[in-house]
Amino acid sequence: MSVVIVGGGLAGISAAIALREAGVPVTLLEARPWLGGATHSFERGELSVDNGQHVFLRCCTAYQGLLQRLGADHLVDVQDRFDVTVLRPGAAAARLTRSRLPGPLHLLPALAGYSHLTPGERLRAMRAAAALRRLDPQDARLDRIAAGPWLASRGQDRWAREALWGLFITASLNAEVDDAALGLSALVCRRALFGRADAADIGVPVVPLEELHGGPALRRIAEMGGTVRLKAKVEAVTADPKVVVDGVPIAADAVIVAVPHDAAAKVLPAEALPDPPRWRELDSSPIVNVHVVYDRPVMGEPFAAAVGSPVQWIFDRTGVSGLRDGQYLAISLSAADRWIDRPTAELRDRFVPELARLLPAARDARVRELFVTRERRATFRQRPGSGAVRPAAATKAPGLFLAGAWTDTGWPDTMEGAVRSGLTAARLVRRHLEGVRDR
Repeated sequence: MSVVIVGGGLAGISAAIALREAGVPVTLLEARPWLGGATHSFERGELSVDNGQHVFLRCCTAYQGLLQRLGADHLVDVQDRFDVTVLRPGAAAARLTRSRLPGPLHLLPALAGYSHLTPGERLRAMRAAAALRRLDPQDARLDRIAAGPWLASRGQDRWAREALWGLFITASLNAEVDDAALGLSALVCRRALFGRADAADIGVPVVPLEELHGGPALRRIAEMGGTVRLKAKVEAVTADPKVVVDGVPIAADAVIVAVPHDAAAKVLPAEALPDPPRWRELDSSPIVNVHVVYDRPVMGEPFAAAVGSPVQWIFDRTGVSGLRDGQYLAISLSAADRWIDRPTAELRDRFVPELARLLPAARDARVRELFVTRERRATFRQRPGSGAVRPAAATKAPGLFLAGAWTDTGWPDTMEGAVRSGLTAARLVRRHLEGVRDR
């Protein structure tokens, strides 16, 4: 019994390792010369640059399980306690830090003292949080509602939605609060903010993503006896199932297609899909990262959020990148439709002054280098109605399965969602192979 997996991102890697742990022969095909998919690194002079700022929360248990299987769990740093500095131009920085109270009370002191909101806004935010906690993220009706209007009806004006709710929802869903699906927004808030006290503790890589995901995955799959073929461009997948690579069909007892939804649409056979395959409606949402290298340190925190500014999150990349002097900061911009096509010079003119407004030490520092990375299709667009069109892992063709954070994982399009999708596909493949053996 053999399985072919198309796509070497976190979903494909997770599926391959799970199947090899069950003793199933696996061939993993990846079109690019590396594994890791949307989480990868590249060299730029002396810098090792990640394509995006990928972080996780302590509640992301499947992702952390993958790191353990890769032997890479020591290459991340997880906060002892959720603690985020929130910057605002012209105002003192605020901090959101969880207390030692049990969940869901652990963040109430932080919210009660959150200085970027007035006392009245904080009280209304607590009431909205209580209402949000009562929602069931699995309620299909919530998928048809946008989070912004729902929050507005609970007393959250535009500033409160930006200065509080956007910190969590926009970063998690790659969508503006007003446009994000309420069901997924409720899931994020319930899992991270209203569940276990330590659920929202933030984890960040301490090495480039290639050293965290791609390299360890390549070694681990090989050690387990699996096969990885890089630079293997899949042209088609048939319902037999077979995978066509460079004009040559590869037969398999099962196939997992673990690529983004737009790429899957190009290779999957029509007879395997629902009619019509509505997941093509998912569309894509971009992320832009503005990378700034200063001649001196300008920020003391490992990361910080910003409100009242086009800056959303700032990450200190100095140590991870290998920079020997100065400081390397990366601005991460989610739901970046307004920035994705702006030239680098325009982004420099916009964001260098913004960093100076947020970070006083940056006002006298010299920018040694600035460059931009753009992920046009970073995630699917997690707006109202998207949940209804996310496909299940099983297709209409026996032996042909889907994986990827865009499938119906019950989670947003995140690293956690990708890993969960791979594990689900692997479980269904094992069940399918058992049925084939019994025939």
